[in-house]
Amino acid sequence: MDKMKVEELNLHYGSFHALKNINLPIPEHKITAFIGPSGCGKSTLLKSLNRMNDLVEGCKIDGKVTLDGTDIYKNMDVNALRKRVGMVFQKPNPFPMSIYDNIAYGPRTHGIHNKAQLDEIVERSLRDAAIWDEVKDRLQKNAMGLSGGQQQRICIARALAVDPEVLLMDEATSALDPISTSKIEDLSMELKDKLTIVMVTHNMQQAVRVSDQTVFFLLGEIIEYGDTQQIFSMPKEKKTEDYITGRFG
Repeated sequence: MDKMKVEELNLHYGSFHALKNINLPIPEHKITAFIGPSGCGKSTLLKSLNRMNDLVEGCKIDGKVTLDGTDIYKNMDVNALRKRVGMVFQKPNPFPMSIYDNIAYGPRTHGIHNKAQLDEIVERSLRDAAIWDEVKDRLQKNAMGLSGGQQQRICIARALAVDPEVLLMDEATSALDPISTSKIEDLSMELKDKLTIVMVTHNMQQAVRVSDQTVFFLLGEIIEYGDTQQIFSMPKEKKTEDYITGRFG
């Protein structure tokens, strides 16, 4: 079952054609990895899935992106969309406030102010992000005081607090050490029972370890996508093979 679907998507930044005729199903409860060299359109497509490109001046999008069959550009309020499709960025970006308030921020924005209910959401989200035991005794401390790997898990917990159906991860581990990276990879694999994950990664071993399907981009186009094991063991396209074996460019 496809959770999201991209059809005939073209994206221009001014006169630059950044994404060319993208067609892609995003299966539910799976992890889809986007790989490819820098500047090839991976993050641009990721941001199109929750309309982050709306904020970019001169950005024009044609085509269709659907979430459970509904066109997110025509028939969906952007705030409702971003509640359902959350995002975690490359650099941890906790708000400069307490750990508790970071996690409660989204639910409060959506009208939840009951303390018992917020307490429950905060604990559940921190547990789901595998960081509850590390922070449960310091929830009122500023989140900026945590290590990078902990901050990133706080950001994942913050994204989870509003119960998203899809989580977008834009190179969410590239700024982290190997131990933190491994924690977030394990976490991603546990979370896919509850939600659909799309990740941009430069780390091909990471794509192999955690993703179910892999999409290879080059210069704004999808060259190949399919089952991760197949893409890495028997790619159909020569360009894919050159990229994953490092004979590229």
